[in-house]
Amino acid sequence: MNIKVLGPRVLLKPVEKENKTKGGLYIPDSAKNENKEGEVVEVGSYESKDKEMPVKKGDKVIYSGFSDNEITIDGEKYIIVSIKDVLAIIE
Repeated sequence: MNIKVLGPRVLLKPVEKENKTKGGLYIPDSAKNENKEGEVVEVGSYESKDKEMPVKKGDKVIYSGFSDNEITIDGEKYIIVSIKDVLAIIE
């Protein structure tokens, strides 16, 4: 299935973080940091052609997890977030 992201949004594949400490203790979801990591799969665009999106396909990013839209494509979990929710690019 092909997805074309509309507007200033980004389709991300979430990167699952370790839910266990080095000592073997499990970390509950409520105790995890709200910022999440993901890989950019598809990028939308701004209405104005003068402005370029700050991320591209393949970038690893940190995003705010407060307002995301989860979808499933071919059995895989993805999310669509607004570009303003992308906080940083991991280099």
